[in-house]
Amino acid sequence: MGMFLSKAKNTQTEEPAQKKPKKLERKSSSILGIEEKNVELDYKKVKEIGRGRFATTYLCKEKSTGKKFACKSVVKRFLVTESEKQNLKREVKIMEYLKGQTNVVELFDAYEDTKYVHLVMEYCEGGELYEKMESKGRFTEKIAAEIISSIMKVVCYLHFMGIMHRDLKPENFLLAKKGLIGAPCCADYTLLKAIDFGLSAYIDEEKPNQEKVGTAFYVAPEVLRRQSYGKEVDIWSAGVILYMLLTGAPPFYGDKESEIFDAVQKAEPDMDSYPWPLISENAKKLVKSMLSVDPKNRPTATAVLNDQWLKENGVAIENPIGDALLVKMKRFRAMSKFKRLALTVMMESIPREELEELRAMFQNFDADGNKVISSEELKKSFHKLGSDINKEDINMIVNNADTDGDGSISYNEFITAMMNVRREHKEEHLREAFKSFDTDGDGYVSKKELQQALETRKIGDEATINDIISEFDEHDDGQISYAEFCEMIRN
Repeated sequence: MGMFLSKAKNTQTEEPAQKKPKKLERKSSSILGIEEKNVELDYKKVKEIGRGRFATTYLCKEKSTGKKFACKSVVKRFLVTESEKQNLKREVKIMEYLKGQTNVVELFDAYEDTKYVHLVMEYCEGGELYEKMESKGRFTEKIAAEIISSIMKVVCYLHFMGIMHRDLKPENFLLAKKGLIGAPCCADYTLLKAIDFGLSAYIDEEKPNQEKVGTAFYVAPEVLRRQSYGKEVDIWSAGVILYMLLTGAPPFYGDKESEIFDAVQKAEPDMDSYPWPLISENAKKLVKSMLSVDPKNRPTATAVLNDQWLKENGVAIENPIGDALLVKMKRFRAMSKFKRLALTVMMESIPREELEELRAMFQNFDADGNKVISSEELKKSFHKLGSDINKEDINMIVNNADTDGDGSISYNEFITAMMNVRREHKEEHLREAFKSFDTDGDGYVSKKELQQALETRKIGDEATINDIISEFDEHDDGQISYAEFCEMIRN
């Protein structure tokens, strides 16, 4: 049975894209704040594979290796309002912080020139989940459980970061490989990848969101009613997707968008007609809870991942938050001692607004608000998420992030460890970090200056200092130049 679906456009309150952009008085036209560079020097476009309101996505090949990538090219003149520009910056930041997540398309690089912002991303040859759902109809409960589990892992991680997606739909998930739908092994569906975070927003408990955004079939009723809403809107959208996976049809539909909105606000999905008599009671129970009109009655993302129905269908319970923390902390620990120190110093110069996601995550762990995360607080936070992370992993997280050796994770240590090391760092951040070491301003960091920096931050001893100098003193002159410093950070 085919699916009755519509590729309804995102509904937003912003002004239409056709409007001429306003001239902003800015020193730079850069949106991402990175150096201007030509993407065509490194990549060759092969063909168009997707098109949206602001951007076109191409299959491209890296010239040096021949590897395939997806390049999302955003037309800067289409970004009319400051809000639209900020949305793009936020999308890039979110993708940077989601690096390493199995179910998120990886962002490899960002380019910007006078006309475009180009995002070079992982290429998923399997195509949209939407297209597979449209052609196949309803899925077995086992496969549906695998798919919704992959989706909820992304949602769980976003919510813990203090972000709501606001536009979950099958079009925003890709299959990493061809031929996964109908494959004999359901585990293949863990290769589902989220691709679009353009409408994502920060969760603010004190000032709840009321912006009307989303896509007709998947938008929650409280959004349409212009009520204050939070992360529960993502649970509703995921519930709609699960309903469609199990039945082959959307729970709320109409010939016009307004009719779809009316059906959503009534929130009375048919769960009696075919094929519902063939669907298990636990599946029905989960769908009903996710599509509850009252957001307070919807389960959390973690609760969905731990639901009995998923367990019955062989979906292994995983802890996306704990896994992500472990990976990032291990990578941080694997860095050289000086690089960890330099990133700590650099973090101090990054504006507060550029660290919103990580600050929200830190606050989720810091239960008593004392700006320090203890092992016990970590344990309680994971337990609240439904995770039984073991004591050894808790200790590993603390030990890897704890650079001053006090047995806990400070705010600065947490942010530094969780920051992704970008290929492009802002020049002013590099300069500020270097100046923190180069106290006499002669353009070099001496052994004495490095020792002072380490002692100020209570890091390392004489052996540590000697290790740092010998590793990064390229010219063997007992000091580190600015060029050497930048090379070390960028590589």
